[in-house]
Amino acid sequence: MTATYAYDEQPSSGHPLRPGASPQDIRSALLPTDRAEFDAAYAQALTYARESLDLTELFRTLELWRRTALLQSDRENYRRVVRKAAKLLTGEEIPEDEPLEVTRAKADM
Repeated sequence: MTATYAYDEQPSSGHPLRPGASPQDIRSALLPTDRAEFDAAYAQALTYARESLDLTELFRTLELWRRTALLQSDRENYRRVVRKAAKLLTGEEIPEDEPLEVTRAKADM
């Protein structure tokens, strides 16, 4: 896979998490508990891009996190998805009042 991205090809308006979203928009939409992990992955991808002169891993990292941010941007839907995944993986009912981070750990999310 090779990296292809041209700034001119990206729409100037629309949803902030559209393909090609900025790292700042991606980070802003993430749950606060995921921002440090994003920062580390982004920094690692930037370092690799700087050393290899290949942007592929940087774009791959940003796209992975953009999709995560898009899912997390609707907090209630995200909570339902996490609860459903945890229930499927554990075979147990997930209490409504269980903290999201506990449920995420059960779902490995």
